[in-house]
Amino acid sequence: MKRMLLFLPVAVLFILAPAARTLPYAQGEPAAYAGFVDRAAALVNTAAAYRAGTATAAELRAAVGEARRAYKRTAWLTEFYYPSFATKHFNGAPLLKAEKYGTHSTVEPPEGLQVLDELAYADAPNAQQLLTLARQLHNQAVLLAAEVAARPYPLDEVVEALRTELVRIPTLYLTGFDTPGSLAGISESRASLQALAGVLAEQQQLDVWPAHAAVLSQLTAAAAALEHATDFAAFDRLAFQRDHLNGIYRGLGELQRQAGLPAAVRFPTGRDPRGQTLLYADDFLDPYAYTELTAGEDNPALRALGRELFYDAGLSRSGTLSCASCHQPERGFTDGADGTRARNAPTLMNAVYADRYFYDLRAFSLEQQAEHVIYDHGEFDTDYAGIVEKLRADDAYRHRFRVAFRDRRPIDHATFSAALASYVLSLRSFNSPFDRYARGETDDLDPAAQVGYNLFMGKAACGTCHFAPTFAGLVPPAFAENESEILGVPADPHAWTKTLDPDRGRAAGGLAHEAVWIYERSFKTPTVRNAAVTAPYFHNGAYHSLDLVVDFYDRGGGEGLGLAVSNQTLPPDPLQLSGEEKQALVAFLEALTDVPDPAGLSETRVNGK
Repeated sequence: MKRMLLFLPVAVLFILAPAARTLPYAQGEPAAYAGFVDRAAALVNTAAAYRAGTATAAELRAAVGEARRAYKRTAWLTEFYYPSFATKHFNGAPLLKAEKYGTHSTVEPPEGLQVLDELAYADAPNAQQLLTLARQLHNQAVLLAAEVAARPYPLDEVVEALRTELVRIPTLYLTGFDTPGSLAGISESRASLQALAGVLAEQQQLDVWPAHAAVLSQLTAAAAALEHATDFAAFDRLAFQRDHLNGIYRGLGELQRQAGLPAAVRFPTGRDPRGQTLLYADDFLDPYAYTELTAGEDNPALRALGRELFYDAGLSRSGTLSCASCHQPERGFTDGADGTRARNAPTLMNAVYADRYFYDLRAFSLEQQAEHVIYDHGEFDTDYAGIVEKLRADDAYRHRFRVAFRDRRPIDHATFSAALASYVLSLRSFNSPFDRYARGETDDLDPAAQVGYNLFMGKAACGTCHFAPTFAGLVPPAFAENESEILGVPADPHAWTKTLDPDRGRAAGGLAHEAVWIYERSFKTPTVRNAAVTAPYFHNGAYHSLDLVVDFYDRGGGEGLGLAVSNQTLPPDPLQLSGEEKQALVAFLEALTDVPDPAGLSETRVNGK
């Protein structure tokens, strides 16, 4: 399911110097935020009445819904300017949180609208808990109101904030991530689109540009398309992406270009913040935002050098193990684990798009991930000094390093890591049959895969953990934090008496502040891109087919299988998928296949080429 969204590193980016062009708000707080404060106050009154027995559960749910839609009308502002505050107090996931204090953490309960939504739709809503949370919500909303009213709103920041909000609609709102109880993501998406149109319409400085009127028209049409879409399970998210969201996102980028608005923040979303990129495009996420290597340092010669290092078994102490031994191109850069290793090797396709590495999240960069492998006695069993000595003694490698680094840097720890990172960074996968269809480049996609995508992002709730566009645990819209989940994976799914896999996961990853019970058996959410060629599945490689994986989720994970799983983050309730729906999900996963031909791996990309 969901883990808390920690945007702390990103929050610093929002402390920006005011620009000359600001929103034409009068003195006082923006109207949308004031409306949210009012709805939060109304929710407190309804929750109090429900506790007193003078309001019904239906009235309580209606009040929660009104407060949530009011929040969505101002989310573009609060989550752009105050991301950590908004996540903690307004719209964080309804799960226990580990708050770091020094070297350790304390486990704290969640608060905000998602928790209220889940509680309100419980079979027997807890009246006192709802009232307490409603009061907290209102108090925090009031606390922020003066800041919202007083700050300036530069035009470049506002347009960027609108564009960022648009990313939340398909990835968080329409998937049900934000509404775990009500599944009201369609109506909330409509409220968000209407708010974006309203804010954009007020920008008289922009109406001289053709893109302004075009985007306003697109926003209005998208909101209208959601007016009568009330069935969460039946809603065609893929068509909505192609028919509406692609055009709006592209149009906002074009408006930024026409108006000459600079990039307000450096999100990893798109190398050119004013470009025409789309959600499922190769350049939507900037790979260099996730590595120590910069775009200026990278080049084809460096990538080719990294490829040589990747396949060179002579770098290991035994001389028999290379990176490709566990990340085989023909297996989608996995190892097809047969139980001989402690963990299943994850794919390296799109591995760069992460802020944490390994199933237990113990490494914080691509370069650090490689370091763990190099020093591990069960893997390379060597060190950087040993590798550098071998490379310096090799005439061919000395020449390759001179070419890759233009004679400016020696063979050392840093240049070796940069070369390896360059190659891994080039292993990107955003050109599958699904991607081309989602971008509108082709109308050719298996109808079953189209159904499967809508299930994945809707009824089956896969998209609430495997976030688009990476379909991994990289959380939108900042794409700056990886989630981990507790699924209750059994040691042997075929055993007559099933037991939990003993691997403690994140709790035993070596970080003192994560050695807490809510991370026991918690593992990084991997990408499902190329899943059709990367069997077996899960951290222990226990499941050998996509059909079995889908069935595991359909049954509610470990708890659904009858195992006692502490703090399982996957809802234990069965999804009740039909056989046809399960087949459609597999068809969608198969449509995400985009692995380069092993014979042509030297042609993998650098700097988008």
